[in-house]
Amino acid sequence: MGASNLVPLVILFLVVAGMGWVGYQIYLYSEQLAERGVRKMEKKNVVFTKDGARVGVKELSAEQAADRTQRAFVKTWNTAQEGSSPRTRRA
Repeated sequence: MGASNLVPLVILFLVVAGMGWVGYQIYLYSEQLAERGVRKMEKKNVVFTKDGARVGVKELSAEQAADRTQRAFVKTWNTAQEGSSPRTRRA
């Protein structure tokens, strides 16, 4: 008679233990997922700190910056020159 009173208690402990194990597995997975996300963002020069996210900028040398600026200027100049020529309409 004493053992039959303990069966519901044992079942309760097993259910609580099972739910605890599932919760722990979810916790482990979420930590792993967060770590994976942080590593992926660090590859893209984004670092998370207590103050917020900090984005790193790839450095350009002065020569590279001048080359890009000159390339953009030349493209703009050439496009403007092509558009300024008068077009004649033929009837």
